Amino acid sequence: MKILCGIDLGTQSCKIVLYDYGKKTILSRSQVPVELIAQNDGTREQKTEWYDAALEAAFRGIPAELKGGIVAIGVSGHQHSLVPLDEAGKALYNVKMWCDTSTAAECDELTAAAGGEDKLIAETGLPMRPGYTAPKVQWLKNRKPEIFAKLRHILLSHDYINFLLTGEYTAEYGDASGTALFDIRKREWSAKICGLIDPSVLGCLPRLIKPGESAGRVSAPAAKKYGIPQGALVACGGGDNMMGAIGTGTVRDGSLTMSLGTSGTLFGFSNSPVVDPTGNLAAFCSSSGGWLPLLCTMNCTVASEEFRSLFGLDVKAFDAEAAKAPIGADGLVVLPFFNGERTPNLPNGRAGINGATAANFKRENIARASLESAIFGMRIGLEGFNTLGYKAREIRLIGGGAKSPLWQFIAANVMNLPVRVPAGDEAAALGGAIQALWCLEQDAGRNTSIESLVDEHVILEGGATVNPEPAAVAAYDKSYGEYSRYLGALSPLFK
Repeated sequence: MKILCGIDLGTQSCKIVLYDYGKKTILSRSQVPVELIAQNDGTREQKTEWYDAALEAAFRGIPAELKGGIVAIGVSGHQHSLVPLDEAGKALYNVKMWCDTSTAAECDELTAAAGGEDKLIAETGLPMRPGYTAPKVQWLKNRKPEIFAKLRHILLSHDYINFLLTGEYTAEYGDASGTALFDIRKREWSAKICGLIDPSVLGCLPRLIKPGESAGRVSAPAAKKYGIPQGALVACGGGDNMMGAIGTGTVRDGSLTMSLGTSGTLFGFSNSPVVDPTGNLAAFCSSSGGWLPLLCTMNCTVASEEFRSLFGLDVKAFDAEAAKAPIGADGLVVLPFFNGERTPNLPNGRAGINGATAANFKRENIARASLESAIFGMRIGLEGFNTLGYKAREIRLIGGGAKSPLWQFIAANVMNLPVRVPAGDEAAALGGAIQALWCLEQDAGRNTSIESLVDEHVILEGGATVNPEPAAVAAYDKSYGEYSRYLGALSPLFK
């Protein structure tokens, strides 16, 4: 067998997929939960030892005879984290997560130091937003100076998994572009932005490798710990959105991928940099070459999960309840900002139920409005793509929410685009496996393109396809207007 391993370190779990690239079949899957530290000040953190333990447990869930056949590994990880390490590669502090909004003051500090948001966008392609890595580094310097003094290595979460596997400190363009420490046009670390924090920061950042290059090979200690072959190739990997792009075939201009998970993302491949002067679309690089303009909201399935838990319903029952309500939830509007928000930039945002009356305050309307709010957030991104001249033909839907027929309907009609759901349900892990195959081909001296590998291994047939309906599109245009009205009115309270 020709076995590839895709690893996806998500916010809530670590997943492993083994893929036979000769037969184009998933051989085995394993998933282990990962905890999250959450505090009212916006803190969202994890621990590196949890990652190591989760990776070890996930590999234990894979049959030994299959693990022994792994020839290459590709790692996907949640973006924007800060993994602060000392000289020996030991964690100095918790991992600050993408959904951490405790760094709002540091964003203001760095924006002022740079001379304003326009100067930041001109330098790196990105404004300074809570969630990005740069303000987390500034936070560490401001709040934990004794720890910052010992800082020698700054990694992202997927970089850290690569480090556990290979012992090498590396980063690649896609995930690096989400740090706000990286010049997305030149595809190199920005000495200017690093210097705004501290002269030492640039020297703490890892060596950059290109898409298609390997991060190294599985070391002897990692092989022993995880039960995998020593010397197996480890691809550069990337952020979960970058790997999701590969796993859904978004490696050419024209298609968009929408991911409905804890966070919500909408992104599309571009052959040239796409820089949004408003900062709503992040000007990221892809992990397959090219660029990946992206919208990220911090609260996608969060609202539906919170209300589902409150109502004591499972996912199927919650969807059934929401399906009883009409489009627009009879005027009920949910602002879903349980975790603050990045787009729009409301780090102190709070969730709320709006437009409630004695007539419409029903469980089914609350359920429907919570689902709709996630896609209304995505529409902000679609409008940004349209303004910048990016014309999408369809949306490829992934993430936990993609399994819901009701959410598929809402997405197709709010966005007024056909929605296709890939046949597989582990796009990021599969993307990691396909990227590993690309790296394997490059290592063997074969100039195989990532596009050809995606065409061969990403299967769309068999998944759902939902086309927009004119009447539903018109109804959702009206409902989105109501959502926008409440958002505009209440946003000043969250500044």
